[in-house]
Amino acid sequence: MQVTSGRIECLGHDMTHLPEHQRTLLGIGRTFQISSVFPDLTVLENIALARLGITSTKWSLWRNALAQPGLLRLAAEELERVGLPGRESWMVKSMSYGERRQLELVLALVNQPRVLLLDEPCAGLSPAERHRLSDIIQNLPRSITMLMIEHDMDVALGLADRVTVLHQGQVIVEGAADQVQNDPQVQEVYFGQR
Repeated sequence: MQVTSGRIECLGHDMTHLPEHQRTLLGIGRTFQISSVFPDLTVLENIALARLGITSTKWSLWRNALAQPGLLRLAAEELERVGLPGRESWMVKSMSYGERRQLELVLALVNQPRVLLLDEPCAGLSPAERHRLSDIIQNLPRSITMLMIEHDMDVALGLADRVTVLHQGQVIVEGAADQVQNDPQVQEVYFGQR
């Protein structure tokens, strides 16, 4: 989507027209609503590709990707953090959808973002998988600022310090999670109560 007016500023930089790889270099990480992993590659190859944009000056893909200094250590640390230890050699296509969502979080975290954008991280997950991924997100370092779009109100309210609720493109309430949860407009719009 193209910006039609205004600016996007983050971490003291105007990012309005920056390409994704430059945003990554500035400390922005993100996950996508729709799974964005390479199923025919291994977990480590996916991680190597995620790191390549910030570790290589040339996009000579496989020559540099797997030879990145510290890649194995970093991959092992982040896989451990999200509950996927020892899966570096797994083919992504052999992983469950929930595990792929966890891997997507790793792909954002290996670039050590200062700001992490999460686009419906729990979309399509079973209740058990939503709980597991919510716990993982909850335990990420507090030094990472997170902005999350999430339609599952239980997940959103359980994770967020501050919540902005939109309805039909308009902000209807903004505040602490407990305030938002008890707001009459939110109750009516999202829970069908008056």
